[in-house]
Amino acid sequence: MGMIHFIREEMQIIKERDPAIKSSAEVFLYPSFKAIVRHRIAHRLYLKKHYFLARWYSQRTVRKTGIEIHPGATIGKGLFIDHGHGVVIGETAIIGDNVTLYQGVTLGGTGKEQGKRHPTIGDNVMISAGAKVLGSFTVGENSKIGAGSVVLSEVPPNSTVVGVPGRVVKRHNVKMPRESMDHVHLPDPVQTDLTRLEKENEELKQEVAALRSRLKEMEQK
Repeated sequence: MGMIHFIREEMQIIKERDPAIKSSAEVFLYPSFKAIVRHRIAHRLYLKKHYFLARWYSQRTVRKTGIEIHPGATIGKGLFIDHGHGVVIGETAIIGDNVTLYQGVTLGGTGKEQGKRHPTIGDNVMISAGAKVLGSFTVGENSKIGAGSVVLSEVPPNSTVVGVPGRVVKRHNVKMPRESMDHVHLPDPVQTDLTRLEKENEELKQEVAALRSRLKEMEQK
């Protein structure tokens, strides 16, 4: 795919997924657009084993955009990084097609692995603001990662993951993330647990009150 065709495709992706955009010209102001286009150049240098030039060009991109994509990362078509400041994508990360990342997302390693150290992100995955996906495993296609989650293990396809550490709270969503773009209305397992504990606590209070009442009746007899 030629660079001109790639640029046109990236422009269309931003226009489709960001409701704030009002004109095609605004695309050129987006840090994510600059970061992804420049990554394609850095990645070509990396594949040709011009490692220093690839890293030098990549680091210039970080200073200009606030988005750090290692030139070794493999990225499919249709990546959209919304806002993007603080996004970090590691060297051995692999990103599928039509993936959406929000600001502060990290696709990183755990510091313990050799070789493939970073995650593989399937097609149509959405990773919400501040989420960290750390380690060499796969996030299955059509999945959502909730804001602020820390994901440390495999995620099956069509899943919703939230929490620290991240856990699957929903499977087989009807809509694909890139269609709904909803990273707010996700299940909250912490609130669910709190609600359950409150209910159990109330039931225990009622049982204790009933026992006290019976004891009082027995004492009166």
